[in-house]
Amino acid sequence: MTVDSATASSPGEPQKSVAFDSGALIASLPNLPGVYRMLNAAGDVLYVGKARDLKKRVSSYFQKTALSPRIAMMLAQTAGVEITVSASEAEALILENNLIKSLAPRYNILFRDDKSYPYLMIGGGDFPRLGFHRGALEKSSRYFGPFPHAGAVRESIQLLQRVFRLRTCEDSVFANRSRPCLLHQIRRCSAPCVGLIGREAYAEDVADARLFLEGRSDDLIQRLSARMQEAADRLDFEQAAVLRDQIQSLAKMAQRQYADVGGDQDVDVIALASDRAMVCVNLVMIRGGRNLGDRSLFAQNAKDRSTGEILQAFIAQHYLDRPVPPVIVSAPEIDGAEVEAFLGAYAGHRIHAVVRPTGERRAWFEMAEKNARQALRQRLSEQSTQEARLAALREALALPESASRIECFDVSHTAGESTVASCVVYERFDLRRAEYRRYNIGEVTPGDDYAAMRQALLRRYSRVAGGEGVVPDLILIDGGKGQVGVAAAVLAELGLNDVALVGVAKGPERKPGLEELWVAGRTAQIHLPADHAGLHLVQQIRDEAHRFAITGHRARRGKARVTSTLEGIGGVGAKRRRQLLARFGGLKGVMGASIEDLAQVGGISIRLAERIYRELHAA
Repeated sequence: MTVDSATASSPGEPQKSVAFDSGALIASLPNLPGVYRMLNAAGDVLYVGKARDLKKRVSSYFQKTALSPRIAMMLAQTAGVEITVSASEAEALILENNLIKSLAPRYNILFRDDKSYPYLMIGGGDFPRLGFHRGALEKSSRYFGPFPHAGAVRESIQLLQRVFRLRTCEDSVFANRSRPCLLHQIRRCSAPCVGLIGREAYAEDVADARLFLEGRSDDLIQRLSARMQEAADRLDFEQAAVLRDQIQSLAKMAQRQYADVGGDQDVDVIALASDRAMVCVNLVMIRGGRNLGDRSLFAQNAKDRSTGEILQAFIAQHYLDRPVPPVIVSAPEIDGAEVEAFLGAYAGHRIHAVVRPTGERRAWFEMAEKNARQALRQRLSEQSTQEARLAALREALALPESASRIECFDVSHTAGESTVASCVVYERFDLRRAEYRRYNIGEVTPGDDYAAMRQALLRRYSRVAGGEGVVPDLILIDGGKGQVGVAAAVLAELGLNDVALVGVAKGPERKPGLEELWVAGRTAQIHLPADHAGLHLVQQIRDEAHRFAITGHRARRGKARVTSTLEGIGGVGAKRRRQLLARFGGLKGVMGASIEDLAQVGGISIRLAERIYRELHAA
């Protein structure tokens, strides 16, 4: 349902809306829960909100006389209201935050968290694998987490390897080993791949690891103590010594990592800090009584918003597509009853929101506040440094004071193979990873960097010249005078002559600090001192473009080599290639598989398996 008002604006002027006929608007709204969207004259969503009663909530915008500057500005641009009725307020909140994430309205508080949270995984089968996992969860495996960052998962894996000696190798490697690997020699794996441990003994180690990850360290130590005593009673002192070492290691780890926040419960602690219109929310994750670490996220569009509003927005957006722990500890500014109601309905289990923590929970909340303040100080310091770098670069290149958006290009290939060009974006004193782009280069002479750069620039700026996207203030090219000449020709062809263009050449000795800057339109290069703040910014952006290009090139090259190797085998089409690579974990696993192993893949007969094996090993 949409309610519109007429608009009055001239071409090139900011869009302004004629005031709503509030009576007609309010009369058309139902007294039902749902989501409303404020639209401007162009149909762009300005704000998304939820309501227990749509009529009361939306009408309140037009009945108040003392509006905040933010709401007054939003209403001045509003030309229409769209509503969606929902079955409940909890359903409305889920829809609201789905729309906020997908539409990113300019007047909503936004938390950008592009990376999925990692898990520690214990796989299935007779000898389950311990590993790092990010992405969709499969029913065949057991997952622990989520963890705030990958480092926390890897630290836990190393800890479990030292104590329980579970395997971490891929299934394809495990199935094809003929002797123990280095991890067994350094006592990090019990080598089930070659039968040095039986299924029952390995299953006990897996069960012990699960108890530890569930936070049941006391139960685990009691269990290991009983097994140690049994081993001593039957005079198996070697096994008793192994169990004794495990108990000592577990006791030390439990003492260091255990967090008394209510037994073995999973708890998230959420705190906020703000300074100079910048807002940071810190999330501390406690799983099974163990502190897994923290993660700091920064809010957008949060200026002049209350602590309660910001925390409520974070909680709703963060848990929209993630597991919700049974206990959430946060500040008294949030509505605990509302959090419990909507998160409980979404998660399918009871949620306890602690808004006035005491005892140990208070200590964890204060720690999260300290984390938020520290992350905020670091971000403000980095921003000040970036501001100084950008100001120095503007001065060195005679750029206008308004120049803030920089785009940088690089080309990567191996002897002309699998050429990839990258484009990275720097704006508002930070790298904008969501705007990075890669371009697979084709139909050029292998190794022709000029042609590759021309293709990438045409693909990037043809749309910009047509009115789509943003025109940068400065374009950096990883290269010298020749690359700058090609780039200048492309920009002139597209009518983008006013964009500043600079090539970054590595200099005669190819050492950092000796870069030569080739400015389009100048005959001589510019040399900035090695300690010049502007040069440091150029190096930062150039290095990021180089990293992004190399990553893309390696991925494309690896895929091309794997595909071409299997493509040459008759009877192996795209579907069977995917099955083989998935079953054996890549080309290396396929190469190491026997004929009998290959024949176990669906759709591959013994005859075809023999052909695959013969042709792979003849290559």
